[in-house]
Amino acid sequence: MPISSFMGLQTSLRGLIAHQQAMNTTGHNLANANTVGYSRQEAVMAAMDALVLPANSATTGAGAQLGTGVDVAQIRRIRDSFLDIQFRAKNMELGDAATQSASLEQAELGFAEPTSDGINALLGRFWSAWSDLANAPESDAARTAVVRMASTLAGAFQSVHSQLTTVATQATNEYNAITGPDGDVDVWARELAQLNDVISQAVAVGQSPNDLLDRRDFLIDRLSELAQVSVTDTGMGTVRVDFGGVTLIDKTAAGGYTWPQTLTNPGGKLGALQELGDPTGPALTYRDRLDAIARDLVTSVNALHSASTGVDFFDPAGVTSDRLAVIATAATLVTGSTTDRGRNDVANAIAQLRGGSVDRTYGALVAQVGSDVKAIRSTEAVQQALVDAIEDRRQSVQGVSPDEEMTNMIRFQRGYQASARTMTTLDDMLDTLINRTGRVGL
Repeated sequence: MPISSFMGLQTSLRGLIAHQQAMNTTGHNLANANTVGYSRQEAVMAAMDALVLPANSATTGAGAQLGTGVDVAQIRRIRDSFLDIQFRAKNMELGDAATQSASLEQAELGFAEPTSDGINALLGRFWSAWSDLANAPESDAARTAVVRMASTLAGAFQSVHSQLTTVATQATNEYNAITGPDGDVDVWARELAQLNDVISQAVAVGQSPNDLLDRRDFLIDRLSELAQVSVTDTGMGTVRVDFGGVTLIDKTAAGGYTWPQTLTNPGGKLGALQELGDPTGPALTYRDRLDAIARDLVTSVNALHSASTGVDFFDPAGVTSDRLAVIATAATLVTGSTTDRGRNDVANAIAQLRGGSVDRTYGALVAQVGSDVKAIRSTEAVQQALVDAIEDRRQSVQGVSPDEEMTNMIRFQRGYQASARTMTTLDDMLDTLINRTGRVGL
């Protein structure tokens, strides 16, 4: 079988093209070294199919295979799918812990403990005001001080009630914003469906849309913070994405995705927001306990204040902390069980409530809030450390190392130069064979 004299040129040309593609890939890696979600790429070189030569030897009858050069078999994306699964699972747990931590810290700040403006300090001053009044029951200044201190205490209860309600309301509003029209889930799901379609088309014609795959994986990573995410390969480059227990991305769905949907137990940030906005969530549970303390305060003080006169100190309708209000005035304030202004048994009895059920229950509530915040901060720190560790492992696989890429650039450059020199040598050889062979006198 005759072999073309120009076959060597074609072989060296393949080497030039392959190394040029490898250098282009390395340059692309370096350009995206700081791009979030980028996976480094590698030009995978493979030998071309050999040219089979028939037997030329009558002795052995053996043929031969002649190499035809190199080709870039694929531009491979370097990524570890197992690490992706680990990262998304831990990222969901981090999203849950971080959201709870931020909200509970906000609730804790509402209590303002331990400060001089907190309910605990105000309760102490409230009981002290009654004690001062018991020492001087005829003093108008002492009476006014009790009423003013009680009003300040009622305002503190109302402020904490409002803060706890705000925490729950903000959680519900944030959940609705994320899951509503044009929210994060809607926007990302729409883009994922479009990427699914474009990637499928590229794969169908034999292309490797690595940058599009990176973008799709990046969006799935973002979704994993919001809720539990599961990814299933459905072939031809497409994937099905289950999100929070429902199917979000599916090529068989109209538009490639289905949203909005009802999430019952999503986990992640959305799960934490659902819990915080729920009546049984921590913020509203704290508020309910604060309401019980306010009721106890109203009941215990009014019971002593109205025992002989029927005149209430606090509004008996103030059964919740946001409705706690003082209805007594300096003139109607009762200090004794008789009309004698010098009598102090009622004022003294109310002062003796210090350290009772109101103080103990409130102290227990503050301790519980502090304990919950400390626990969730610890959980957040652990989850953050795990996510960081897994991300470091992912970056060790898919991240771009400038030093390594520059080494590869030099290596491919040398390969390109070798192919170019081979082509030059073959060109000179062919020039000699074609133009000088057979000339007389050479």
